[in-house]
Amino acid sequence: MNPIDGKERDAFIAALLPAVLEAARLEMSHFANGVSFEQKADRTPVTAADREAEAVIVGALRSFAPDIAVVAEEEIAAGAACTYARRFFLVDALDGTRLFIRGKPEFSINVACIEDGVAKFGLIYLPPSERLFVTRADGAYEAVVPIKGDVKYEDLNFKRLSTRTPDPRTLVAFNSRSSGAASSNLLALLNVHEAKPLGSSMKFCLIAAGEGDLYARFGETCEWDTAAGQAILEAAGGSVTNLDGSPLTYGHYERQFRNPYFIAWGRQPLWRGVLAELPRTGA
Repeated sequence: MNPIDGKERDAFIAALLPAVLEAARLEMSHFANGVSFEQKADRTPVTAADREAEAVIVGALRSFAPDIAVVAEEEIAAGAACTYARRFFLVDALDGTRLFIRGKPEFSINVACIEDGVAKFGLIYLPPSERLFVTRADGAYEAVVPIKGDVKYEDLNFKRLSTRTPDPRTLVAFNSRSSGAASSNLLALLNVHEAKPLGSSMKFCLIAAGEGDLYARFGETCEWDTAAGQAILEAAGGSVTNLDGSPLTYGHYERQFRNPYFIAWGRQPLWRGVLAELPRTGA
């Protein structure tokens, strides 16, 4: 297996873009017309938009990269079997389903490629704001991509992303809207100046764009929720760590793709001196 190179990253973006925009149009149509949902076996909600968007994205992946395995949230929920693969795609075609149902425009389309447990490629599209975030050969980039129209890869006007140097006096954190007491305690320990509640993988993207400094998640997430965001954030100069400081890794079939607790940082971890205060539970 050859490592993912810059040309392959660009090929992934070009091949995925039409499917991502088709999935985005489906999602925005459902979002505008009202959303009904049902509960999966794990008691999380799922909508027709989740399933329809995933079918489009997964179909495109299997068409242009048939030799790379695909792990997709709704297929796994429906009982799809997965075996170990050194390289595979991770797909969450509608990240932020709960907020989508509630009518909040905080949802995203996430696609990542994993190599030997590491998120090497990431693509995140935010349908409500039409912002595309990707990894390319030399870093992370953003482009505004209108949902309507026939937009091609070569038409994109990319802007390179870079995380900002954190100022301990004015730290900005992005929180999950379901953030609990443990996350709040960490923010207090770090003297965070401002905490902004925000849904989906948008949090990784905004930190990568230099609009915040950290995102702590002390609650349940799955690998498809975080892999694309981690790839983008790390390509922009950030890091995503477990609570012991080690990198968050992928392909944990044995724990059904559940993540341990983690923290996404705009640069290197800021937690020297507060590590002992953090909780020790998680997947």
